[in-house]
Amino acid sequence: MKVLLQSHAKLIAILVIIILLVLNYSIVSTGLDNNFFGVIFSIFLFLYAGRKTTLRISYPLLGLIFLLEFISFRLHTKSLHFHALLLFGCFVYYSFTQKFSFIAFICLFLFSSIFDQLFNYLTVEIKQALCYGVYLTLKNFIPITKIEGVNFYINNAKISIDTACMGLSMFKTGLLFGAFLLTLEERKNQKYFNILQILVFCCIIVVLNIISNYFRIITLVLFNCTEENILHHTIGIMCFVFYQIVPLLFLIRFFHPKKESITSNSFLPKLLPMIIATGILFITSLELKKEQNYSLLENLSPNYNIKKGVWVNNEVFKIAAPETLIYIKTPIHKPLICWTGNGYKIIESKEIIRSNEKIWLTKLEKNNIRYFSYWWYEYDNKKYTSLTEVLLLKLFHNKTVRLINETSIKELN
Repeated sequence: MKVLLQSHAKLIAILVIIILLVLNYSIVSTGLDNNFFGVIFSIFLFLYAGRKTTLRISYPLLGLIFLLEFISFRLHTKSLHFHALLLFGCFVYYSFTQKFSFIAFICLFLFSSIFDQLFNYLTVEIKQALCYGVYLTLKNFIPITKIEGVNFYINNAKISIDTACMGLSMFKTGLLFGAFLLTLEERKNQKYFNILQILVFCCIIVVLNIISNYFRIITLVLFNCTEENILHHTIGIMCFVFYQIVPLLFLIRFFHPKKESITSNSFLPKLLPMIIATGILFITSLELKKEQNYSLLENLSPNYNIKKGVWVNNEVFKIAAPETLIYIKTPIHKPLICWTGNGYKIIESKEIIRSNEKIWLTKLEKNNIRYFSYWWYEYDNKKYTSLTEVLLLKLFHNKTVRLINETSIKELN
């Protein structure tokens, strides 16, 4: 039986990958739709830049796939399952060729929906920190009266920095360009970078991106050009070129690949890790097809009159009170993202203490009307401000987690 499996291993592996893709068609199509270019580029890079390695990657990859699938199984996180499927493709490719690309492996994470969600959750906090840094830089040179979150008040005029000024697309483009430069250097020298060199170069790209966005915001404020127009985009592209592309072209000269390629071909694929990984992926795929009961209203405080509420969908319950709009949602629906998607401009977001418990206060604007949005995560009748904390609690205890968002035009005490 083992001899038969080894002789037809490649054919069986291809068949398994096809079955998994068909079984997870909706998850795969959503994952590609969110990050098509980045995922395709990473896969191409993995095939093009992969080199033979003496490192035993099989079991670390298996452990990573198991971790992602354990979280996906417990929390029904489809984005993590999609990433596990991508890693399984890398795992199979390595198992038969002994080739692995650490540059492409890092790219798969950076261009995945996992990173997108992390970036979206941190966007407001990062943007506020950058704006405050710009305020400290410019306050002694131009008459900035005050700063409120992302609003600059200059000569009694308000200048707002929108979410687009964080430049997520520019961040990804910079990473793609960096991966391309590293791959070219490897091909030119017929040698390879080690993991430490790759990680250091990625860190440099991140720092340059922060610097680029910092000077981008300074320029936009000085030109009073925060609206979407040709000048706005031109400033963004120029900052990207001068503060990311040019420094990377200069710094790459100090990175020299040193590792020699391996010529030995004595390598046989290990069937046991592939069989285990396949079983884990199939079990999680079937679990994610089940309809999930979020139990959002279970043990909900009687202060919320659910009789006056309606289900927007199976993940969102809305209660329209006279002066307050209340949403009860699954924890993945962070209000900052939802409000921005509905045309509201986020002015400021900060933690506050209310009734001796920490919650979030987000100030919003739309049509020159100011709104105050209070929100928190709730687990076992306790309030939390950290998504990571409540998801870890649910991961191991599997109780109901919900996000409660109360929005009003009045600031509550």
